[in-house]
Amino acid sequence: QTVPDVTETHRALGHPEAFGIACGDIMFDHLGLFPDYEEGVSRMGLPFFQVAGNHDLDQDRPTDEGSSDTFQRHFGPRYYSFDRGAVHYVVLDDVFWHGAGYLGYLGSDQLRWLENDLRLVEAGRPVIVAAHIPVLGSRHVREGREHPSAGISVANRRTLYRLLEPYRAHILTGHTHENEHVFEAGTHEHVNGAVCGAWWSGPICGDGTPGGYSVYEIRGEEVTWRYKSTGLGFDHQLRVYPRGADPAAPDEIVANVWDWDPAWTVAWYEDGERKGEMARRVGTDPLSEKIHRGDDLPPRRTWVDPYPTGHLFYAPVSPGAREIRVEATDRFGRVYSGTPDALGS
Repeated sequence: QTVPDVTETHRALGHPEAFGIACGDIMFDHLGLFPDYEEGVSRMGLPFFQVAGNHDLDQDRPTDEGSSDTFQRHFGPRYYSFDRGAVHYVVLDDVFWHGAGYLGYLGSDQLRWLENDLRLVEAGRPVIVAAHIPVLGSRHVREGREHPSAGISVANRRTLYRLLEPYRAHILTGHTHENEHVFEAGTHEHVNGAVCGAWWSGPICGDGTPGGYSVYEIRGEEVTWRYKSTGLGFDHQLRVYPRGADPAAPDEIVANVWDWDPAWTVAWYEDGERKGEMARRVGTDPLSEKIHRGDDLPPRRTWVDPYPTGHLFYAPVSPGAREIRVEATDRFGRVYSGTPDALGS
């Protein structure tokens, strides 16, 4: 689904000069499939830069050294940088393999290299860093824990933040199969949803984000972005559930606005009248609950469960309202709307 969708998105945008970045886990531990991946990417007709993920490693290696040999034979260095227009791009390998698993960590070789690399970049310029494991993410906050887990965050992230401090830094990551924005130490981290959703087991990720990818548009030093759901248009930016879809909120509608960040506004209307802004609460997506919850679900990946997410919005709608509509306005002034759909649509 992804290859023709990316091709059509590029065409619909007017064939701008473009390239792709795959933020890791381009395999699922089957490194013999790299040639098939390369063939698929070539059909998109765009240059693609690759990031090493934890499922792209030679897991028979006892240490991190040599664990990305196969990846490097296909794609070149595991960390590097390049410039396009006014933006400096950096690709990092933040997956540290220790023989029995991995953790998020940037080795001293990368950090020394990055420090030297950034010395050539003027302060104040946009710098976009692509990596696999989220540098921070907010899963731990949503799950009520004080600190992030070692496998879904970068342990020595403070050093990275210090190096990026002089720049307008965006960090693009993946790994966790959910979509969110995290603002920390002057950086804006985009944890991007996955094209495979919840590991090819349905149309959505565990947080309710549709399977898809993010599209970033650069004009001079201005960076804008939108999430693109595979097979759907850019106007598909929220899903609205009817009253009672969340059993804990029987009198409220729920809207999942997966690309939300604090600069968005989300409001609800009853019979054409604006009633106010919806309340954001941590919860689980009702559709994800339906198709992912339970020992036998989803059929192909029974270990997938709904994730608590921070981009759900609630409103206590009037029982007698004939028409309910949710309107979300992103940080760039683009407006999206949706009406309650039956659960599962």
